[in-house]
Amino acid sequence: MKKITAFFKNTLSLIKQTYTAFTNDRGLKLSASLAYYTIFSIAPMLIVLIAVTGVFYGQEAVQGKIFSQLNDFIGNDSAAQVQDILKQMQLSGKGTFAIITGVITLIIGASGVFIEIQDSINLIWRVKAKPKRGWVKLIVDRVLSLSMIASLGFLLIVSLIVNGVVLALSGILSRFLPDITILIIEILNQGITLLVLGALFSIIYKVLPDVEIEWKDVIAGAIFTSLLFMLGKYAIGLYIESSSIASVYGAAGSFLLIIVWVYYSAAILYFGAEFTQVYAQSKGSRIKPSKYAVYVEQTIVEKKVDFLPIQNKVGQN
Repeated sequence: MKKITAFFKNTLSLIKQTYTAFTNDRGLKLSASLAYYTIFSIAPMLIVLIAVTGVFYGQEAVQGKIFSQLNDFIGNDSAAQVQDILKQMQLSGKGTFAIITGVITLIIGASGVFIEIQDSINLIWRVKAKPKRGWVKLIVDRVLSLSMIASLGFLLIVSLIVNGVVLALSGILSRFLPDITILIIEILNQGITLLVLGALFSIIYKVLPDVEIEWKDVIAGAIFTSLLFMLGKYAIGLYIESSSIASVYGAAGSFLLIIVWVYYSAAILYFGAEFTQVYAQSKGSRIKPSKYAVYVEQTIVEKKVDFLPIQNKVGQN
């Protein structure tokens, strides 16, 4: 009992420290910035993601999975608007030059959101890439961002396969345990969601920032962020359902709902990054800059400046 009490006290203390750090680093401002970048990146990212995973699992199955998830998060109208945007950006039926230009644009747009995440987590963890890296860093960052999309594709494929297994299992269980099958399947689905999210946040915290961080700290932060995201998903859903954004802003309402959803999701991501840093410090670990990065220290200096009275300046002229 004492261990459980101590665990909860320690966790509460970590969350309080995380909130203070999140506020000091202006986490909500960083979230708003990510929401802005995501608006321009979400369609290219989804196109690249569908193209990559569609090779292995079929584009229709992948699209169905993605838009099913979007529908759960942001509602029918907003998910339909994303579908319309994707249709407008399709490259099929265009000339060779248009396709090449379109592919380059898609790659730049799809990787932009991960570049923004990288910069923000670097800021939170007090590191910065060395300026001398220049164009080399730019290329490395783009490759890392594209690897993130590949990771998303892999996780999506795994999720599709596991969901298929769960559906087959539900058919078998319903014959023998018809009363509790729904409960078992729901627990399995939530467990799968937690594992997929945990893997995603682990990759983000480990790969994207310019740091060297131990896996134990990454996993702790990823689990915390995944649980927070799952709780936040329902809170965001309730807010979207109860808010009058769609009715007040008319046709633009669906677009604004996407921004709101991304904004709150980004806040959870950055809050998790703050928690990872606080957790690492509490365990005696340090988030060290990589060989291509350095620590950043912020110092506030109050400097007094003497100003001449306006009339004296006029008199001197």
